Amino acid sequence: MSRKYFGTDGIRGRSNAWPMTADMALRIGAAAGHYFRAADRGVSRVVIGKDTRLSGYMFENALTAGLTSTGMNVLLLGPVPTPAVGVLTPSMRADVGIMISASHNPHYDNGIKFFGPDGFKLSDEAELEIEALIDAGVPNAASEDIGRAKRIDDGRFRYAERLKAGLPAGFSLRGLKVVVDSANGAAYRVAPDVLWELGADVIPLGTTPNGLNINDGCGSTHPEAAAAAVVAHGADVGICLDGDADRIVIIDETGRIADGDQLLALFAARLAARGALTQGTLVATVMSNMGLETFLSDRGLSLLRTRVGDRYVVEEMRARGLNLGGEQSGHIVMTDYATTGDGLLAGLQFLAAMAQTDKPASALAHQFDLVPQLLRNVRYGAESAPLDDATVKAAIAAAEARLQGNGRLLIRKSGTEPLIRVMAESVDPAVAEAVVGDIVAAVEQAA
Repeated sequence: MSRKYFGTDGIRGRSNAWPMTADMALRIGAAAGHYFRAADRGVSRVVIGKDTRLSGYMFENALTAGLTSTGMNVLLLGPVPTPAVGVLTPSMRADVGIMISASHNPHYDNGIKFFGPDGFKLSDEAELEIEALIDAGVPNAASEDIGRAKRIDDGRFRYAERLKAGLPAGFSLRGLKVVVDSANGAAYRVAPDVLWELGADVIPLGTTPNGLNINDGCGSTHPEAAAAAVVAHGADVGICLDGDADRIVIIDETGRIADGDQLLALFAARLAARGALTQGTLVATVMSNMGLETFLSDRGLSLLRTRVGDRYVVEEMRARGLNLGGEQSGHIVMTDYATTGDGLLAGLQFLAAMAQTDKPASALAHQFDLVPQLLRNVRYGAESAPLDDATVKAAIAAAEARLQGNGRLLIRKSGTEPLIRVMAESVDPAVAEAVVGDIVAAVEQAA
């Protein structure tokens, strides 16, 4: 059964347009409150974090109203990274954690992500049950049982200390100059603070949110400004986070950008070298580059692929008892320390590798040569179904035949936006360009 409201990562859309309206957020809060109270999972409380979008205030208030109407007590963390909600939900004995964020999307979008009492994102089955409650409506608590809400001022400090606890004893960043771009998002205070407290000379970017500039020409989706800053300041490394700080890209001292696949290769090799990569296996998605697979195979390690979305990576990791996974986009999941993708955690682990190996970022951030990969997005209308079009199907079949043996093709709908994503890899870049162009043209015509 397909989900009606939930996508790849929570419920997401344009703010003040269905389904991301205040009224809908109130219904979502009431449904979630009823679901988690009915499950009898301890004290009836929820922690809510948010990023820096202007609409976050509206959704925070609406969710709080819905949750308290069912008797849930609400703890408001304010602006904190998404992984902080994952960490603090079980730490604060909450029944559910909620993050208000549209991650790397522009300011005019927003979303609602859920974490269960164990700090992990919800299963598809749980989301379906919550959707049914949203549609059916839930009873209000008795007047004397209405929940309370209060601000929690130390949420980001608790999260910061948890991050530092995962570093080697006596670890220090003294002598390192680090550019950190927080995307004018949820980590705009905690990221530069943690790096400075560890001894780094910090050059902060993206730390002046105004509600409208989150991810705007900055952060992991726009790392060019940070790359220029690394070179201009003679920095040792750059760390670029996205709006809710659950993903990262690294910039080496030359200004070269490294994505999540390169970081996964580095972390997998380092864990494997000390026998700590569980079952010698890394979990990534269908988007990860073929070069990563070759890198792992050459070292006797395995790659398991899932569909796109860090929640599916984590589900596979938990099912198999694995401890490292992630996405090319920069979600790095290290379950020895966290329950979801954590950009700042990954950045600190990269800095630890620099300190322990005494190698520059350029020697660590580029572990393998990429197989040429081309990704293009095609926007489509809500009523159209371009992937069902006969011409599109024919273009896809022709592309698969042309790539057979020296590449691969991936066509999928985005789980967060009305986009068809067309990706091809080939040892011959011209072939990738040609097949993607043919499919994009067919999709555009059908859409």
